[in-house]
Amino acid sequence: MKRNVISFIFLIVLLQACKKIEGVGGDASIHGKVYFKHYNSTFTTLLNEGMYPDTYVYIIYGDNINYGQRIKTNYNGEFEFKYLYKGNYRIYTYSVDSAALVNGVLSPPPQAVVSEVTISKRKDKMDVGTISVYN
Repeated sequence: MKRNVISFIFLIVLLQACKKIEGVGGDASIHGKVYFKHYNSTFTTLLNEGMYPDTYVYIIYGDNINYGQRIKTNYNGEFEFKYLYKGNYRIYTYSVDSAALVNGVLSPPPQAVVSEVTISKRKDKMDVGTISVYN
């Protein structure tokens, strides 16, 4: 009897150790697009806009502080983070802050544009839609 209880406790501990947390290694994915609007230095004239190729997009796994992975958008401004486990994620990229005009000139730093995503099924394919930024 004592051996069965010890075996049961060991099995419970072992199963807890195998619990998957947010991050790479699963079968789910998160994808989306980045769209930009480029204004002059005083944000009074729109100069150009379109899908944003070759810009970085970041993912944060769960409650982590730092990003877990960084990728660039493709030529159409599309991105995809693959092989994710169930859990909570934050996707972000950077945008010029249109409110950061100082004496008529943009003042850095850029602002993060963040989308929160929850993957609830093993093979979810989550779409964050189009993330709009200024550059």
